[in-house]
Amino acid sequence: MLRRISVLMILTLVAACSADEQRGLTGEQAYKQTCASCHDDGIDGAPRTGDPDAWADRSMLWEAVLIEHANNGYLKMPAKGGDPSLDDATVARAVEYMLMLTYPDAPRD
Repeated sequence: MLRRISVLMILTLVAACSADEQRGLTGEQAYKQTCASCHDDGIDGAPRTGDPDAWADRSMLWEAVLIEHANNGYLKMPAKGGDPSLDDATVARAVEYMLMLTYPDAPRD
């Protein structure tokens, strides 16, 4: 019985550590891990990162709308880029990173 409890405790700690690792991702890391697979090459109509023309018809509310779409899904893009383990803050950092790559001269908040 004690061994079973110990195993459960270890599994719980491992799961918690994995969640903490996801929350600790930088925007660049989250982008490369999750977003780049579609946005680098424009797969399924995803606007290509680094190509301002591909983003031209997007909302002028940029970050707020993009973060909402990234978190909840939009058209063919699944919520959180298909990685439900990412928290909202990590997704927001990935969006900010994509915008920085696409519009390097834009002012930052």
